[in-house]
Amino acid sequence: MADPLTSGDRPHSPVLYQLSIDILQPKNEGRYIDGTLGAGGHARGILEASAPGGHLLGLDIDPQALALARENLAPYGQRVRLMQASYDTLSERLVEVGWYAVDGILLDLGISSMQVDTPDRGFSFTHDAPLDMRFSPEYSVKAADLVNSLPQKELADLIYRYGEERASRKIAGAIVRSRPLWTTFELASVIERVVPRKEGSIHPATRTFQALRIAVNDELAKVENVLPQAISSLKGGGRLAIISFHSLEDRIVKEFFRRESRDCICPPKQPVCTCGHKSILKEVTRKPIVPGETEISENPRARSAKLRIAEKL
Repeated sequence: MADPLTSGDRPHSPVLYQLSIDILQPKNEGRYIDGTLGAGGHARGILEASAPGGHLLGLDIDPQALALARENLAPYGQRVRLMQASYDTLSERLVEVGWYAVDGILLDLGISSMQVDTPDRGFSFTHDAPLDMRFSPEYSVKAADLVNSLPQKELADLIYRYGEERASRKIAGAIVRSRPLWTTFELASVIERVVPRKEGSIHPATRTFQALRIAVNDELAKVENVLPQAISSLKGGGRLAIISFHSLEDRIVKEFFRRESRDCICPPKQPVCTCGHKSILKEVTRKPIVPGETEISENPRARSAKLRIAEKL
């Protein structure tokens, strides 16, 4: 199988990369969707595993990633079709290509290593760059717009909700007092002044940068929107594999999988079922698969990765 580490899109967790493909069980003549294409590492793995006749639809909202994926996946010719589109438009894209249902869907949520490592995208405070953080240049709101225009309370709420940052009020106050802020270094410096860095812990700006990125790209709403579309797009026995990188994403996926794998979703103390809900899934992984200590020590970006898989009944 092709090595994802040489595809131009180094995965956060190579172990979960391989597991997600193995558990999808790609087969010859199968149809698959990679809804978070990146540079095509996962897609290439699925195409290799489903050779010689498997087909794949790849989606990505990021034109930079899509251009690289087209180059990396060119050897697979007519077996692959790529579109610049968000994964939460999955149902529409299936109609476009004329597919009724698919055998497997893969979503690798959040930001890609390629995006983090591209300095001028503004995703990381390890490089000084404009506060952008958009997955697509078509999005109208940049991180700088939120940083410089939101009222202090709204900014604090955003940082707390999407970053789970306990010092959100302190950080929001410091940002408002320091406006305008236009670059990643400027923002990170303001945060460090009010939340000093502790040895052995993550950088104090990490959660705020995560919160801004999630808000700019409306990431959580997209996850909520795609899950029912993905399940309705699967054939019976088809599998959905989702890799998440923070608790907010994982919680949405976990709760959806749990709810849709139950025949009743009435309140626990209700004596008689009145909801009429029927299960449409079974959880292949009741608990998330996470990287081992060895991988985390060798690849710190894997530390928060979680893989969940469900199968359509």
